[in-house]
Amino acid sequence: MRKKTILLFLSLFALAHVASATVFYSKDEAFELAFGAGAEIESLPVFLTDEQADQIEKTAQVKLDSKLYTFHVGKRGGQILGYAAIESHNVRTQPETVMILLSPTGELRRVEMLAFHEPPEYQPPVRWFERLYGRPIGDLRLNQGVDGIAGASLSSHASLDGIRKVMAIYQIALKEGKN
Repeated sequence: MRKKTILLFLSLFALAHVASATVFYSKDEAFELAFGAGAEIESLPVFLTDEQADQIEKTAQVKLDSKLYTFHVGKRGGQILGYAAIESHNVRTQPETVMILLSPTGELRRVEMLAFHEPPEYQPPVRWFERLYGRPIGDLRLNQGVDGIAGASLSSHASLDGIRKVMAIYQIALKEGKN
């Protein structure tokens, strides 16, 4: 009987945890939010050199998991609307996935939470992300230009790391490659 009770408790705990996981937008829905209905979306793979990877890690102050990265370029009528990157990372023990949207010049334009699997109270609010828009990469650090979020410091730290990484990859691998 005791084993059945423990098994039931563990099953309920697992179900409660799964119930807190939220997927807000699919990839296609996210691109429509970013670039509008009917925009052309092109995948742009970025293969980083060792030198670029080192420079990105120093600029963003994060460790890269890979030297392959993909941006999604939104276009309308041949004109670039911006660059979107889908960034997934663990917050505490569970993942969050955000879409980071950069302007055609690499400025942070929008961050959209696509999925969040930690408890909802740990999720950074939209208004917190909005305060980051247009700011340079050097100003995107907790307690060094960005206020933390009470009860969600790990989430805000993880989100900022992802944003800085995307901005640094754009600046070092895309922008410099265009010149």
